[in-house]
Amino acid sequence: MAADTAVDLRIERKPKLSEGVVSAIRAQVLSGGYAPGEKLPTETRMGELFGVSRTVVREAIATLAADGLVEARQGAGVFVKNHPTITFGAISLDVGNKISHALNVIEVRMGLEIESAGLAALRRNAAQEAQIQEAFFEFDRLLARGEATGKSDFAFHREIAAATNNSYYVEVLDALGMRAIPCDIASPWGTDSTLSRDYQEGLQREHLAILKAISAGDPEAARAAMRAHLTASQERYRTLLSGQQARWLSGAPKRKNKIT
Repeated sequence: MAADTAVDLRIERKPKLSEGVVSAIRAQVLSGGYAPGEKLPTETRMGELFGVSRTVVREAIATLAADGLVEARQGAGVFVKNHPTITFGAISLDVGNKISHALNVIEVRMGLEIESAGLAALRRNAAQEAQIQEAFFEFDRLLARGEATGKSDFAFHREIAAATNNSYYVEVLDALGMRAIPCDIASPWGTDSTLSRDYQEGLQREHLAILKAISAGDPEAARAAMRAHLTASQERYRTLLSGQQARWLSGAPKRKNKIT
């Protein structure tokens, strides 16, 4: 009986208003929207921007300050710290372009995103579900036009993380960033095969399975679909790595592409 109660509480958990403010400001700081040393808007202005009270804004600022992102200066306001102490912030700067690094990132994403898909199925609200769907359809639109789909691919995964209503899922995914998306032309692990239409159509079929499970509110199916999606990516990288090893062993000239 106690176990059933615990599950019910988890399903019904609603995000605190301050969490949304924290997530939004953190994303802007990490993306450069707020530069180091820049002053944030006043509590009153942020309350207007986010549609919350000044008390909620103060709670969000306290969280950001504890994370080392901002500092409050008495009588002057709140400023972005010059050297934010974000543990994950350096991940995307040091991943390199080796396939072994790509496999390491996939491992991290599996630990993160399998559970986030399950939580999104349990916790998403109507607006969050719509955002996931919009990212999915944007991928479709770009693919139909023959344009790069990397940003919409990342947006799909990020919206799922946001639908957990736990800002740390979003923070870690943001730290990994676009470089974690193999079908993006900016990825250090992108190749002709991962940028092909066939490859991306396969990704979209995997995305559809994830989307259907989340929309159905089925956490186990959502976890299974995300696991299958990321496992498929893992196998693609392993195949590429095996191909490199075979070429090296045969003494064939190294191909000039992004993967080294």
